Amino acid sequence: MSSAQRRPDRQRGVFETLLVLDGEPVELGAHLARLSASLDALFPHRGQALELADEIEAAAAGIARGGLRITVAPDAGDAFATVVAPVAIDPRQVLPPTPPEVETRAVVLPGGLGGHKWADRALLDETCADSGGGAVPLVFDWDGRLLEASRANAFAAFGRTLVTPPTDGRILPGIARARAMQVAAEAGFEVREAALLREDLVRADEVFLTGSLRGVERVCALDGADLRGAGKASSRVHDALRRTWASAGLDRVPRR
Repeated sequence: MSSAQRRPDRQRGVFETLLVLDGEPVELGAHLARLSASLDALFPHRGQALELADEIEAAAAGIARGGLRITVAPDAGDAFATVVAPVAIDPRQVLPPTPPEVETRAVVLPGGLGGHKWADRALLDETCADSGGGAVPLVFDWDGRLLEASRANAFAAFGRTLVTPPTDGRILPGIARARAMQVAAEAGFEVREAALLREDLVRADEVFLTGSLRGVERVCALDGADLRGAGKASSRVHDALRRTWASAGLDRVPRR
């Protein structure tokens, strides 16, 4: 079966990757809500309610600057098996002071990966196998529309307007994406969800990615061709994310 026909194995479950700053899990409520929504959609007949907040907060307590990966999959019975583990990432790459620049390579994945953060990454890995050494895969649908990056959502800046692909079932509704849209609007940008083609990325003032660990990454090249970097939107959004995520108690899960 080709990668275009095969879909991720749902029995491997889904996962979340969340930022940890000074022992505090950031956007915990939002991540748990997305995780629960995926489990409800994929496994509607399992009645187990996940109570992960305490375990996540305990695991985060020893992390100064990094991330946690929470993986949840169905077990052999009628419940879920969960794993909470630190993310292997250099702390210097976690929400750095300025947006780093990344090169990207276009890959085509018909239909995208959908709205769940699948633990089974084999389909994405196979699709991106030839994307180039350090390049971040930029995923397009068969019709040429940009979907997302392999590890982040994507934005293009046109003056004071930011455009990001819509959450139409083909992309992950990113936690960082939602927060970036909020802080950008508060900073005076017009933020729109709309289709983006390759030619749109070429003419944009800036193209950037948003993710929970790195914040904003500026895309400097696509398939070896330089992209414009004339705008300041990426820096404005990145700075706003840093300020927002550093706020004490952000999106904490309320206790009963």
